[in-house]
Amino acid sequence: MPVLRAIRRVLGHLSPLLIDGTVALVLFVSVAAQFTRHLRTGQHPTTPLTWALAVLLVAPILTHRRFPLASLAVCLTALLVYAAGRYAAFPGLPVFVLTFDIALHSKARVALAALLASAAAIAVALALQPNGVVDLAEWVVSGLGLLVAWLVGRNLRYRRARWAELQARAERLERERQEEARRAVTEERLRIARELHDVIAHSMSVIAVQSAVGHHVMDTQPDQARQALAAIEATSRSALTEMRRLLGVLRQEGQTRGSLVPAPGLADLDSLISQVQDAGLRVEIKVDGQRGPVPPSVDLSAYRIIQEALTNVIKHADCPSAAVTICYRADSVTVEIADKGPATPGAGVAPARNGSGHGIIGMRERVAVFGGQFTAGPRPDGGFRVQARFPVPEVAD
Repeated sequence: MPVLRAIRRVLGHLSPLLIDGTVALVLFVSVAAQFTRHLRTGQHPTTPLTWALAVLLVAPILTHRRFPLASLAVCLTALLVYAAGRYAAFPGLPVFVLTFDIALHSKARVALAALLASAAAIAVALALQPNGVVDLAEWVVSGLGLLVAWLVGRNLRYRRARWAELQARAERLERERQEEARRAVTEERLRIARELHDVIAHSMSVIAVQSAVGHHVMDTQPDQARQALAAIEATSRSALTEMRRLLGVLRQEGQTRGSLVPAPGLADLDSLISQVQDAGLRVEIKVDGQRGPVPPSVDLSAYRIIQEALTNVIKHADCPSAAVTICYRADSVTVEIADKGPATPGAGVAPARNGSGHGIIGMRERVAVFGGQFTAGPRPDGGFRVQARFPVPEVAD
């Protein structure tokens, strides 16, 4: 099979005319050798007509792709004329090759007509041979050779069509997968926009109005100004609570949407590690560098990526352990989650881990919000690795 694939790749880059020309030249050399051999034995003289018929026998190989039946008619006519001359050297090989080519490159109806016409012409040509030249074995070999050539050609044509269909289906599935990924990204962005609008828009509008009122009556009506400030305080606290709830449950499953637990960060990994270890996954944490000022949004996103990656290991990797590395630098925070692959030999990579799942898309979107870098994919030595780098703006002293 590897040899056949290699041959198919090589032939696929060659011109069809070059291939057919090479085949026709080889066949002509074969027929010429047959003529020369019989000439040396003195069985029958070779005339210019025999050479002209030899050319007509092999030339249709060059035209069979566009004109299969006309090419076959020329070849079979030359064969019958040659046989009518009662030449002892019988050139049947070009007919077998042409029948194979037509079966390979033409539709089923044309291929079947070519088989029947070739079989009839071969039978007539053998019957016209001198007495004692053709025996029963040659009849059987000629018939079987013609049938095998036709069957091989049809089988190769079917396999080509099947391969082309599989390639087209794979390309279509790849386009659909990419479209699904783009649609998931768009839906995720719209979801985030809706959530942010619902949480912030109303509160910011109330704060803006109350600020204007407070500023306007600060000197003349201090009681009303205090009421405006109290409304601003209450509204801002409510907005902060809603924002924490949004950041805490966005893209999460299994938690109550109304939870008021503060948004977690990298400092809260101990509780996360405890949860995943209870699920049977051993986790090793390595911290490189000293933690500096990290924006809360980056802290939360880094935590969520670690959480999602470890969840994917539990769900899809069938792996007993994973390693989490957190690298603090002056201008960035990098998190890396890696596992060593499935504990069961032969286990595959699930779609959610090979880049097509929504979890991977969500992690990539989290990093893209901050202009960071995200990679996820199989490791060369086995397993899977997720890495996210968040840029951290410098804090002025």
